[in-house]
Amino acid sequence: MNHSGLDLTSLLSLSFSALIDELHDRLNELGFGDIRPAHGFMFKHIIPDGATGIELAEHLGITKQAVSKMVDYLEKSGYVIRQTHPNDKRGKIIVLTERGRQVMKAKEEIIAEIEQRWIDNIGAERMLMLKEDLTKLVYEANEGKISSRSKPVW
Repeated sequence: MNHSGLDLTSLLSLSFSALIDELHDRLNELGFGDIRPAHGFMFKHIIPDGATGIELAEHLGITKQAVSKMVDYLEKSGYVIRQTHPNDKRGKIIVLTERGRQVMKAKEEIIAEIEQRWIDNIGAERMLMLKEDLTKLVYEANEGKISSRSKPVW
């Protein structure tokens, strides 16, 4: 394959897509085929103590109604449950179930395996440099923080 024709945007997009596609293929094989990338990003905000719908809406940059639909879907699938908020008996907090914790553990193991394969391919030093360089570029582009407009999906 001729690699010289791909610009940086294409390379970043294709490498990201390859990782996410493999992650979801493997999650599907493990019985988690109903999980989508946006769910994983939501799960990261729920860990360890749960989150309210309003907190999740702000974190995801979507409406409270969209969060409610997502939580309904994930609750029916057994990944999250709504519980009475510990500090506000009228409010609800969304927490991961055992199944939700299992999919997060599986995701971490799969990502580690993929990253190790990439390290085996390009070397540990180059992988570290790549991660450091991308981190610097992300933070520079967003003035030292992760932008509310750009969010990782897992």
